[in-house]
Amino acid sequence: MSNWTCARCGHSYDPAEGDVRHGIMHHTPWAALPDDWTCPDCHAPKVVFNQTGGSGREGSGWAIA
Repeated sequence: MSNWTCARCGHSYDPAEGDVRHGIMHHTPWAALPDDWTCPDCHAPKVVFNQTGGSGREGSGWAIA
């Protein structure tokens, strides 16, 4: 899975970690976050986050050997 980084403050959303402080459980993919979810550090909306790392095939179930 890919991480997503806030363009405003640099906070990184890691799906493996989720955002437990705000009720987002571990292993929650980016696409499953509510539309009104905001950056836990600067409160920026999801649209200012950029995909970083990973394969871009979030949740495909395929492992890269």
